[in-house]
Amino acid sequence: MSLENKLQNLKEYLKGLKKAAVAYSSGVDSTFLLKTAQEILGENAVAITAKSALIPEREINESVAFCKKEGIKHFVIEFDELKTEGFKENPINRCYLCKKKIFGQFLEIAETNNLGQIIEGSNIDDTKDYRPGMRAVSELNIKSPLIEAGLTKEEIRILSEKAGLYTCNKPSFACLASRIPYGDEITKEKLKMIDKAEEFLLKSGFEQFRVRIHKDIARIEILSSEFEKLVEYRNVIVTKFKEFGFYYVTMDLEGYRTGSLNKH
Repeated sequence: MSLENKLQNLKEYLKGLKKAAVAYSSGVDSTFLLKTAQEILGENAVAITAKSALIPEREINESVAFCKKEGIKHFVIEFDELKTEGFKENPINRCYLCKKKIFGQFLEIAETNNLGQIIEGSNIDDTKDYRPGMRAVSELNIKSPLIEAGLTKEEIRILSEKAGLYTCNKPSFACLASRIPYGDEITKEKLKMIDKAEEFLLKSGFEQFRVRIHKDIARIEILSSEFEKLVEYRNVIVTKFKEFGFYYVTMDLEGYRTGSLNKH
């Protein structure tokens, strides 16, 4: 199916919803979905964002700024994921527990404010990885229009560029808990360490990366094209990471890849 047909199918799907509340993270997928929903549904398209320790503050700020710029009604809710039963123990279905709780709160907001169907930005590529959160999406009847339209991440980037969205080249992001191996306890201290480390790499000009935490070890995954740069700045990086609380700082020779901690 052509990209144009996929886009048309997405628009027809959204049109059929009449009203929609987009679970908005300010990432590539949810930004494209939100903007397209606004194009089709006008003021009947709104955004809902969860503010928590799992999400860097810059992402929350970007979501607020985008909605303000585009004139989209935006709900931001406070969410303490560590209070979700079983979450901090970090089981392999961690994402399911978190998504079930967050989307449950989104549904309450949607019902109270008559916002219509909750939709979220997973794309067709997400169905090929271990994504336990998708089970929660299904159980709560949250819809995934980008999957329904058959859109891949790369196609969404292409369409985002055509739409003039700043997120077209934005690096992929996942919640900070995904940096902690299953079975290792999730704490706010660890999340802060990871957040500070990744924020430092971002401000240092690195494109796509993850900082995985293994006890007191930071394992940096970075694009192979940036290996040389990382080595060049290793002394500065090591110094800063130790200030953040890491004892050892390592570079993963396999480079950046999504889901490197996933267990199937």
